[in-house]
Amino acid sequence: MLDAVIFDVDGTLAETERDGHRPAFNAAFREFGLDWEWDVPMYGELLAVTGGKERMRAYCAKYRPAFLERPDADTTIAELHKAKTRHYVRFMEQGTIQPRPGVLRLIRDLRASGIRVAIATTTTPENVDALLATTLKDLPADTFEIIGAGDIVPAKKPAPDIYTWVLQKLGLPATACIALEDSRNGVRAAVAAGLPVLVTQSTYTQGEDFSGSLAVLSDLGEPNTPFTALSGLVDGAAVVDTALLRRLRG
Repeated sequence: MLDAVIFDVDGTLAETERDGHRPAFNAAFREFGLDWEWDVPMYGELLAVTGGKERMRAYCAKYRPAFLERPDADTTIAELHKAKTRHYVRFMEQGTIQPRPGVLRLIRDLRASGIRVAIATTTTPENVDALLATTLKDLPADTFEIIGAGDIVPAKKPAPDIYTWVLQKLGLPATACIALEDSRNGVRAAVAAGLPVLVTQSTYTQGEDFSGSLAVLSDLGEPNTPFTALSGLVDGAAVVDTALLRRLRG
């Protein structure tokens, strides 16, 4: 039986990275008087590191090593991250970021079928709340039973910690669930937690190695715009629904 579906957030529920998180980081840098600017290619490179604070630290290690020598480096990075979250929420409230194809349809289908839904992400709880209040505002407030986000666990993806935490809160074994991801780090985290995982690749994750996933799709599909299957056996399906997830999970 399939008892629960666990969703990643950024790139899976919505394309938030390029037009949400990236400009929010840049706005925070300007607010703090820093001349850092993350363009689209640069941000794609930095996405290899999960977690906003960790991403800034990795950027500094490679491009701004002198910054890390400052005695207030860690404190400033933490403050920058808070400012970035504030700017991200503001951008989301402008309503320009839409759910990815098939996301609302699939979640409604799962709920109607009695399948529990949860979230496992490295982004902050504030960012998740902003997405739920804007991009996913058409869903009931109690849609996601468990939300695992941010620093609630010590190690971020590709470590399995966030998935393990969500499974514990759900009270379910990994074999009763399936994860939906868009990145290699997400796949590695889910697989390490024992979860089967389906990938819908996003703008920044095209061409990544998704070894270990059940299948790789362009998106979840809509009745009038079916998904494209990039790898894996999906039985000629046109959209991801409860029935297909049950078949994939086996």
